[in-house]
Amino acid sequence: MTARLMAPRFAFTVTATSGRARTGTIAMRRGEIRTPAFMPVGTAATVKAMKPGDVRATGADILLGNTYHLMLRPSAERVARLGGLHAFMGWDRPILTDSGGYQVMSLSELTRRSEDGVEFKSHLDGTRHLMSPERSMEIQRLLDSDIVMAFDELVPTTATREVQARAMERSMRWARRSRAGFDSGGEHASRAALFGIQQGALDKGLRKASADALVDIGFDGYAVGGLAVGEGQEAMFGVLDYAPQQLPSDRPRYLMGVGKPDDIVGAVERGIDMFDCVLPTRSGRTGQAFTRHGPINIRNARFAEDVGPVDPDCACPVCHDHSRAYLHHLVRAGEILGAMLMTEHNLYFYQALMADLRAAIAGDTLTAFADDFRARYAGPAR
Repeated sequence: MTARLMAPRFAFTVTATSGRARTGTIAMRRGEIRTPAFMPVGTAATVKAMKPGDVRATGADILLGNTYHLMLRPSAERVARLGGLHAFMGWDRPILTDSGGYQVMSLSELTRRSEDGVEFKSHLDGTRHLMSPERSMEIQRLLDSDIVMAFDELVPTTATREVQARAMERSMRWARRSRAGFDSGGEHASRAALFGIQQGALDKGLRKASADALVDIGFDGYAVGGLAVGEGQEAMFGVLDYAPQQLPSDRPRYLMGVGKPDDIVGAVERGIDMFDCVLPTRSGRTGQAFTRHGPINIRNARFAEDVGPVDPDCACPVCHDHSRAYLHHLVRAGEILGAMLMTEHNLYFYQALMADLRAAIAGDTLTAFADDFRARYAGPAR
């Protein structure tokens, strides 16, 4: 029997700490996830502009797929008939699927909410779909997700405390229904994991009530939800100063939708283990490259004859083989290769940052690393 088949359903091990930060591994049947981990976003069964093997080569251990978008196209039922999401997209390692809860807010003008769930009007063809906790669990089971997210209700941080409280309390009722729906999933439930999502916006009391409710239900991991939705870094860090500590220390903590490199460094310092964000891929397609000295816009005229690499401190194949001038040309000309190479570099940058964070935690030098990273990243672009 192979080692992968002998792996546990889900096991989180912390191997070192530095302050509140932790490094370790999540072991699952489709492979180990090194933490802190960054998950590239594969919304529609693809990390845009990247082949699965190339995503793995950047250092990614796990991808994120989008329940709402895959429900609409090509449909979870079709993906299941074709062997599940891993076989469909050619990725044999773990996949985390979000629950569709984010679209409750981002597509709010197309939704109607009730205790049953959220009725969506498809942004593709106008057809209506009810996303409930039970349907979200069914879709993620059909996709054969490795880490399933509970269904929740997300509202803006600018909403009143009363609105936030109602949404948090409903999310906790939906979390219990998600737990029941996941557990009724038969064979899939025996090999996948379920994460609960803490809500409560910027309110410490609501966050604590949410954490307590989730712990009472019991999950394999816990996400800090409802952040990175426009509140700003200072407010987000204010919540992260206490929210991770409200969640169990022996389970992974996942900050959803984050983020910028300096967001990630600050969140790791505060005890977060997992991240996802469209920023490295979306930015790559629009001409922004991340470097150790801050982001640069490769479209700028000053790069037209720059024969240096995107980031002199980067060991990725793009920086080894191509100049800023060439990438400037590709992006300005609208060539597909430009989006591909820029995305590849950005994903390498993010995964190298995660590897550096893991090493700094293991060596108990995280504070020095983080201070140096911030000083360089906020310095003059090169």
